[in-house]
Amino acid sequence: MASSRSLSSGPSARGTRVQGQKVLAIILAGGKGERLGMLTQGRAKPALTFAGTYRLIDFALSNCVHSGLSDVWVVEEYELHTLNDHLSNGRPWDLDRTHGGLQVLPPFSDAGEDGRFAHGNADALYLHRRLIRQYAPDVLLVLSADHVYTLDYRPVIQSHLERGAGVTLVTTSLPEGEDASRFGVVTVDGAGRVTGFAYKPEQPNGQTVTTEIFVYDGPKLLALLEELHEKAGDHLGDFGHELLPAFVERGEAYAADLGGYWLDVGLPEAYWQAHQDVLQGQSVTLDNPEWPILSSSIPRMPARIDDGARVSGSLVSYGCRIGGTVKRSVLAPGVTVEAGAVVEDSVLLRDVTVRAGVKVRHAIIDEEAQIDAHVGGGQKLTVVGARAHVQKVVKGGEEVGPGPE
Repeated sequence: MASSRSLSSGPSARGTRVQGQKVLAIILAGGKGERLGMLTQGRAKPALTFAGTYRLIDFALSNCVHSGLSDVWVVEEYELHTLNDHLSNGRPWDLDRTHGGLQVLPPFSDAGEDGRFAHGNADALYLHRRLIRQYAPDVLLVLSADHVYTLDYRPVIQSHLERGAGVTLVTTSLPEGEDASRFGVVTVDGAGRVTGFAYKPEQPNGQTVTTEIFVYDGPKLLALLEELHEKAGDHLGDFGHELLPAFVERGEAYAADLGGYWLDVGLPEAYWQAHQDVLQGQSVTLDNPEWPILSSSIPRMPARIDDGARVSGSLVSYGCRIGGTVKRSVLAPGVTVEAGAVVEDSVLLRDVTVRAGVKVRHAIIDEEAQIDAHVGGGQKLTVVGARAHVQKVVKGGEEVGPGPE
């Protein structure tokens, strides 16, 4: 969707409004991120480092702020302390406000005798329905926190309102050959109405998929959640299980094409590829003056490049010290690559140390790992867990679990 700065929006004592309608943004950041394996052991997936100095949740938060949406709720559950350390009460995104701003919703159990936490993203909305009803949004923007993209949400909201939609799904077209079965696959008619929806189908009938960006009519959403829960008699699961199919069946679901770069980084291979896209200039522009990705960070010294070091086609964050060779790689703050060491086609997170003479190739190395032996190589991605101490060769495609806390 093209940017549209002319749309009326902005905070007020009565909440953020777009085209006169009260808008609430909810970022769902409670999932375990199990598909990322050891990269989400001990951390919430939205708190995972991206491009050295950012976190995955920064994209949704930055897009909200640049879109003029100042009432933003973050729903947490798994390893929430790792996310709260980063959110800093919303200050990095100018969301630390007396009225509105960033609101963090910690794990929430329903009031029944068998109190439970959310079982999926639709269920999470149902559990928080009373708080949502109290806010009384005309429009509810619901976002995931693990995708790389930039988008002005206001044109999507405007289109949603003009169509009188119950839900608007922001979609993208995957390249031919890319697996669409991990997503919700949609069929759209010439008027933009969604006529078919299949959630993670084994045999997708197209490459148009949801981006986990949804604009809901607030009252219709709350009513449908109550209706579906009464029928199901149990948790509602994810959006794709009951909620979206119901809107599609009623003819109230519409699609809006994202129209730019988007990547779900829910797999280690996708997380690695997302960094390669940044290095090759094929991703979003992280420091675009008109739409910068905002983040919180801990001050460190600038990176130091020693005599004899070689760095090419890479991102090197502050606090790093490079004495060896770094090619086509992304280094988070505090990484050390000693003299004679080689790092190629890899992503190294905070405070990793690669000892002299060691080679690291086609790998993801998590925080505070110490690498004393060769890691990776070949076509298969190698992953080393946080705080691991690698003292023997790790072949391409192998994994090394996290070290002790």
